[in-house]
Amino acid sequence: MSDVKAIEQLGIKYKQLKAEISKIIVGQEQTVDHVLYSIFGGGHSLLIGVPGLAKTLLVHTVAQALGLDFKRIQFTPDLMPSDILGSEILDENRKFKFIKGPIFSNIILADEINRTPPKTQAALLEAMQERSVTIAGHHHKLSLPFFVLATQNPIEQEGTYPLPEAQLDRFMFSILLNYPTFEEEVAVVKKTTADNQVNINSLFTAEEILEYQKLIRRIPIADNVIEYAVKLVAKTRPNTYNTPDIVNNYIDWGAGPRASQNLILGAKVNAAINGKFSPDIEDVRSVAYPILRHRIVKNYKAEAEGISEEKIISSLF
Repeated sequence: MSDVKAIEQLGIKYKQLKAEISKIIVGQEQTVDHVLYSIFGGGHSLLIGVPGLAKTLLVHTVAQALGLDFKRIQFTPDLMPSDILGSEILDENRKFKFIKGPIFSNIILADEINRTPPKTQAALLEAMQERSVTIAGHHHKLSLPFFVLATQNPIEQEGTYPLPEAQLDRFMFSILLNYPTFEEEVAVVKKTTADNQVNINSLFTAEEILEYQKLIRRIPIADNVIEYAVKLVAKTRPNTYNTPDIVNNYIDWGAGPRASQNLILGAKVNAAINGKFSPDIEDVRSVAYPILRHRIVKNYKAEAEGISEEKIISSLF
């Protein structure tokens, strides 16, 4: 099948996938899009929202609709790295045997990831970047495709451990979940308080998702679009060439090269889903907020004056 035909087929299957997810998830259109974009782009997502906005349900529903193995890890202060990765035990023959942890799955839901200490958070780093883990000196490859979809509660900060910048940078998207509209909340209450059994059909296989990830990377892109993405990221770095005043005044650290890479991958997915065979500048802009918001570090002045990441990013355009 030619790449053109494959992109057309992806657009059709994506619409079917969204329809399947909407059987369970009401509204949250952009949230669902960004989670799926990160999956087809080969990245990970961090979902930030108050309790009760169906973050866990969303991830579980996406895993079902994609036909992928799914494991949920509840991050708590006493969680150890071995609880995620697995450990070696002595079997009945007094030989060491490796027992795989929940990380050995296609989709990992890291629930409330900021509730566990940095040592345990760091256990995810190698898995997220290398798609492999090292335990007791032995290297173990993870099943592909592999995605970490982490959730975080922005309200309760007591007893939490903020994710370090190195780990935040591993997430392709940082997705903010908002409260539903009045109509959406009415629909949610109707669905969840009635005795309705909804079955989610699996529309993809793991092999198909891997093929679509390769297809996304093969999509051609003009040099001027790549240059636009790189310039956009460079503008987030204070006191460098052509940096706007709002960045110089309110940002301590800007985004690194991984942001530029993710902007291009995200733009390619956005273009393919919308039936375009090459992304343009609008595709880059459409994914800029969730890709940049967790990669810029505001200073105390920005916090004091209530300057949001969204306002800073919008000024870059």
